[in-house]
Amino acid sequence: MALTFSEYQKESRKTAVYPRGIIYPALGLGGEAGEVLEKIKKIIRDREGKVDAEVLEKISKELGDVLWYIAQLCTELGLDMEEVARKNLEKLFSRKERGVLKGEGDER
Repeated sequence: MALTFSEYQKESRKTAVYPRGIIYPALGLGGEAGEVLEKIKKIIRDREGKVDAEVLEKISKELGDVLWYIAQLCTELGLDMEEVARKNLEKLFSRKERGVLKGEGDER
């Protein structure tokens, strides 16, 4: 089933059971991103950097949790995920065209 970010944001909201506001989804996002990093760390430590189907499935699930928290945070802030994604691509392609993908600073 193909979904747009906007559709995902709307549908995922039906599963959002938490005190409303930005704190809960922001903390959840950090926690889930940490879980993704833990899985990757263990690939390096325990698997010599090799990713198999089992590990890939585990990482995919964690990335899904990251996506859920992003959707909830966007909703709490009144942002549309589709617009956030579009603006991000515009920023990145602008940096690419100007040759500043590498480097530091938000306003390059």
